[in-house]
Amino acid sequence: MTDTPILELRGVSKHFGAVIALHEVDFKVYPGCVTALVGDNGAGKSTLIKCVAGIYRIDSGEVIFDGKPVTIHGPRDAANLGIEVVYQDLALADNLDVVQNMFLGREELEPMRTLDETKMEARARDTLESLSVTTIRSVRQTVAGLSGGQRQSVAVAKAVMWNSRLVILDEPTAALGVAQTRQVLDLVKRLAEQGLAVMLISHNLHDVFEVADNITVLRLGQNVAEFKRTEVTQEQVVSAITSGQLSKVPGQFDTEVIA
Repeated sequence: MTDTPILELRGVSKHFGAVIALHEVDFKVYPGCVTALVGDNGAGKSTLIKCVAGIYRIDSGEVIFDGKPVTIHGPRDAANLGIEVVYQDLALADNLDVVQNMFLGREELEPMRTLDETKMEARARDTLESLSVTTIRSVRQTVAGLSGGQRQSVAVAKAVMWNSRLVILDEPTAALGVAQTRQVLDLVKRLAEQGLAVMLISHNLHDVFEVADNITVLRLGQNVAEFKRTEVTQEQVVSAITSGQLSKVPGQFDTEVIA
């Protein structure tokens, strides 16, 4: 991990009419590091992800990427920076195989403008191997026949294949069994070991404490606490989530705050 963040948010705010989703949030993510973003429902986690991914435009504040101020107008801008998001629904097509899913919308073409199946299959296999994913029998399996953990592995591999520098994982172990959760957590660790910046959103503090290096707590749309995982207990994080001390601006949180 370096001392320079790959992504830094400075005083970022986002409103939806009278509803305040984020209020002057500061946030940092470092290369080679897993940064967990935690908070109760309605804390603003989903809004923050969507601002970084270009789905929402921030109302105020700065986004710094690789030391330079950037404006993210949309998902393509985020992708061009090397930001990839694996959402909770994974956005995989069940009727397509692993290769087709990993290259969906970014297909490799031969000179005659036909699909270069050989090249795509080799790249898909190499990417999965680089992440030590060994549970997928064939990259020509349809996604419909994969387990939850295998699906998550395909979605992550799809994200890191495109010169990614920051991978955002939204609740990657939700609804997974014990063995599948172990597989996904190992994958998260390997992403950081390869030098990628990883942003992990999770309600499962056991998972967070197993893989995270840093933990940031959102509450009512504000950053209320930042911890190094080795210097904090789960009880302290829970306390920050449920009753963290807010630097409340008078009148700011009289309306509902949404995620």
